[in-house]
Amino acid sequence: MTSRTPCPCGLPEAYEECCGRFHSGTASAPTAERLMRSRYAAFVRQDGAYLLRTWHPRTRPARLDLDPAMRWTGLEILATEDGSAFHSTGTVTFRASYRGGSLHERSRFERVDGAWVYVDGDFLD
Repeated sequence: MTSRTPCPCGLPEAYEECCGRFHSGTASAPTAERLMRSRYAAFVRQDGAYLLRTWHPRTRPARLDLDPAMRWTGLEILATEDGSAFHSTGTVTFRASYRGGSLHERSRFERVDGAWVYVDGDFLD
């Protein structure tokens, strides 16, 4: 029986059918927005391997130290530009809330070998 744990990315599907399939590698995010949502869910779940795997090779850090005390509490997608199956680049503007504050960023994404990857982002406040 499949667990019905809600996906932390904010979409109504269960984690396994939503970002879980991207995290496990059985599927790839079809759009820049879905990749951004899956990366947020990876931060929630402390999945550093997925975050590094979906980071552009040009900008990827050598390692990622996630804070186990960090508690992410919600994701709001504010805007998307391009980033569909028909694009090679895209941006997603979002606000990710955590206990004690929020992060407002415009992230840039590109396709590398057909897969969406995170390039970098600008903090907006």
